[in-house]
Amino acid sequence: MQKIVVEGGVPLRGEVQISGAKNAVLPILCATLLADEPVSISNVPHLHDVVTTAKLLAGLGAGITIDQGTIGKGSESGIVVDPRSVNSHVAPYELVKTMRASVLVLGPLLAKHGAAEVSLPGGCAIGSRPVDQHLKGMQALGAHVSVDHGFIKAHTDGRLKGGRVVFDMASVGATENVLMAACLAQGTSVIENAAMEPEIVDLADCLIALGADIEGAGSGRIIVRGVERLHGGTHAVLPDRIETGTFLIAAAMTGGHVTARRARADTLDAVLDKLREAGAELDCSDDRITLDMRGRRPKAVNLTTAPHPAFPTDMQAQFMAMNCIADGVGVINETIFENRFMHVQELQRLGADIRVEGHTAIVRGVSQLSGAPVMATDLRASASLILAGLVADGETTIDRIYHLDRGYENIEEKLSGLGAKIKRV
Repeated sequence: MQKIVVEGGVPLRGEVQISGAKNAVLPILCATLLADEPVSISNVPHLHDVVTTAKLLAGLGAGITIDQGTIGKGSESGIVVDPRSVNSHVAPYELVKTMRASVLVLGPLLAKHGAAEVSLPGGCAIGSRPVDQHLKGMQALGAHVSVDHGFIKAHTDGRLKGGRVVFDMASVGATENVLMAACLAQGTSVIENAAMEPEIVDLADCLIALGADIEGAGSGRIIVRGVERLHGGTHAVLPDRIETGTFLIAAAMTGGHVTARRARADTLDAVLDKLREAGAELDCSDDRITLDMRGRRPKAVNLTTAPHPAFPTDMQAQFMAMNCIADGVGVINETIFENRFMHVQELQRLGADIRVEGHTAIVRGVSQLSGAPVMATDLRASASLILAGLVADGETTIDRIYHLDRGYENIEEKLSGLGAKIKRV
């Protein structure tokens, strides 16, 4: 089994190119099922979850062409999906079990083909993420939905009908699923209490490029006027804000000076505010963010995770790693997922001083962490352990890094390019 070995103590310097966003590309790939011509998606990150999604679409009968020559090299990497050959509406357990985003084929299959059978999804074990809001949304658009032997089974009488969907909670996945389904529904749909993440705006931008009529994406109320068909087209995936934040924290923790290229500062307001609070100097332009720590130790920060535009739960573990070596005490409240402190005991193996009380972690910064063998428990926890390893004395070996490859493209190569002593073994 592969591991990552990090030797700490090197301040990171240089430039790093940010990949396309994992959390945007997965729904966008599913959205191609709605079209009746090929759709070309560029700036696709080469991630395990992207490969799984491509396999899922191919399993439904879609034609998949991957630009192998450049995948992993930035915006030239791409996938063309030809949905005209889709001949199945069943998403099997074998593919869905490894990745929660697989449930996002439900809306497109239902809207385009009038039926869908999707296995209940898997993914990281960070807490309960029920699909009830997805099902409620489909029912509001006139679908007949049941859950039977671990499968979501849905069908329509003719086309879906425009309707009003009021979510109990602002669910990103449910917002995406209903948004896609509503594009081909008859009449107008209104999605209330919609999630507002930048990745939803990116999905809407892609759908609009294919001929959808959508307004309000990025706000709590989205209006979709159904159209007869979506045509083919092209779309470039937005940069990954979580990857961007992870590299900026790596620079802050090591006292370094790093520029993230192909980054979008406007998607990262809450994260950048906390980095400034930690003492970082930031310079943001159209597609670049430069962080300079001038060799200083970061200051501890308090944070509470909440839906966008508040502080993202996907950055909580990385900021906890920074607080471990920061000056002062930082209090972290996790309000999104109940199991998202599994990285705490691994950070403690490195000498971190963390006390957990329910959904709150109190982190008292120490002057030095010590390298040790640790184990990744989920995707963002993996990143936090690498960050801690970058500043720990000696060698840190991180096991079970398959989690990492679900969400970070070539992370060890990118960190090596900034001067880190890191290798995959």
